[in-house]
Amino acid sequence: MLEIGTKAPAFSLPDQNGDMHTLEDYKGKKVILYFYPKDSTAGCTKQACGFAELYPQFTEKDAVILGVSKDSVKSHKNFETKYQLPFTLLSDPELSCIQAYDVWKEKKNYGKVSMGVVRTTYLIDEDGIIIKAFNKVKAAENPAQMLEALYG
Repeated sequence: MLEIGTKAPAFSLPDQNGDMHTLEDYKGKKVILYFYPKDSTAGCTKQACGFAELYPQFTEKDAVILGVSKDSVKSHKNFETKYQLPFTLLSDPELSCIQAYDVWKEKKNYGKVSMGVVRTTYLIDEDGIIIKAFNKVKAAENPAQMLEALYG
């Protein structure tokens, strides 16, 4: 996990509509950058729907929510449509952003070891500095946790 107080790594990734986004695009706003394992799985759906539910409160604080996984643009589009997600989902099949933010880790599932995204959320300030970092977050609790971090 990246250190609080360090500059957030730059990225350039396509969203669910194929439009490119960079961290620089959001200068002057707080960014909630959350990394999740897979579209439409139970935990990831809970987390995304939680962010969607609280979305008006995030926009009130002038914060942007960006979800990142290695799923394809098409998969993200289906996920967004199915759950009416009001925020941006970024596709990182090459793992460039995922690895830059140090969330590609060895995971154990039922004794089987594999590499995957560890659910992690960063709060980045208006100048691109990481001001909060949460790893191994609980999907259902993370949106409220991030809202609290914004107000904190």
